[in-house]
Amino acid sequence: MTDHALLSVLERIADSLERMSPPPPSADILHKHDAFLWQAALGVLTPVEKVSGVPLSLLQGVKRQMDQVMTNTRHFAEGFSANNVMLWGARGMGKSSLVKASVAAVNGEQRAKGGDTLALIEIQRDELSSLPKLLAVLRTTKRRCILFCDDLSFESQDADYKSLKSVLDGGIGGRPENVLIYATSNRRHLMPRDMIENETGSAINPSEAIEEKVSLSDRFGLWIGLYGATQDDYLAIVEAYAAYYKLPVPRDELRRKALQWAMARGSRSGRVASQFISDLSAELGITPEQDA
Repeated sequence: MTDHALLSVLERIADSLERMSPPPPSADILHKHDAFLWQAALGVLTPVEKVSGVPLSLLQGVKRQMDQVMTNTRHFAEGFSANNVMLWGARGMGKSSLVKASVAAVNGEQRAKGGDTLALIEIQRDELSSLPKLLAVLRTTKRRCILFCDDLSFESQDADYKSLKSVLDGGIGGRPENVLIYATSNRRHLMPRDMIENETGSAINPSEAIEEKVSLSDRFGLWIGLYGATQDDYLAIVEAYAAYYKLPVPRDELRRKALQWAMARGSRSGRVASQFISDLSAELGITPEQDA
C-alpha cells in the first residue's frame, strides 16, 4: 500500500471515530430548558420537558420546611448567596417533591417579573464521581443551576462521598458560584448506622473516623428534616388532593376511606395519600393528571 493510500485509509478511520464519539459537553442547551438529566457516560445534559411532581399547594404539613427551601431557592435565583440543602427524613413525605415544586414556583415568580430562572439538573447517586466533568460544563455558563441528587446515601467502602465532599467544601476546583446542590436522603448522616458504629472498633482514633463519615452532611448549609405525618397531616394531604382534582366525595366519606387505606398500608405519608387518591380516582372513573 502506498503512503497516499495509507493516509487515505487513516483519514477515513479518523472521520468514522469522530462520528461515533459524542460531542464535547456544552452548556448552550441550559438556556433552552428548565430541567435536565445528567448522563455521565455520554457527558451530556438531556432536557426534561415535563418534570414529574406536584404543586406546592399539595404539600401539606411541611410549611416550615417549605418556607426554608423556598426562601433559599428564591435568594439564589435573585443572585444572592444561598446554601446547599439537605432534606432528610421519613419515606414518602415529599422531600423530592418539595425540591422540584420549589424550583418550579420560584421560576414562575422570576418569569412574572422578568428575572432570571434556574435550571434544575438531576444527577444520579452512582454518577457522583462525574461531578468534576459536570461542573466543568456549568462553569462556562452564567445561568444559575441547582444540582439535584435524590435518595442520597453511601454504603461501606463507598468512596463517592469524598467526591461530593470536595465539591461542597468549595476548594480550588470545587463548586462554582452559579451552582447549588440539593439532595434528599432517608438517613440523617447519609451513612448506615452500622457503618458509623463499625468505625469505633476498627479505627486507630475512633472519634476522628466517625467524624470523617458524618461530616459530609455538615457541608450542607440547610439541613432540613421531614418527619412522619400525623393523622391530621395525612388527612390534610388527602383533602388537598381531592380538592385539586375535584373528586366528588363527601368529606366524611373521604376521610374514612383515607384512614382505612392508611391502616391497610401500615403508614401515613404524602406518598400513601397520593396512592389512595389514585385508587379512589379509578374507583370514581376519573383520570386526574398526576404523578404519584
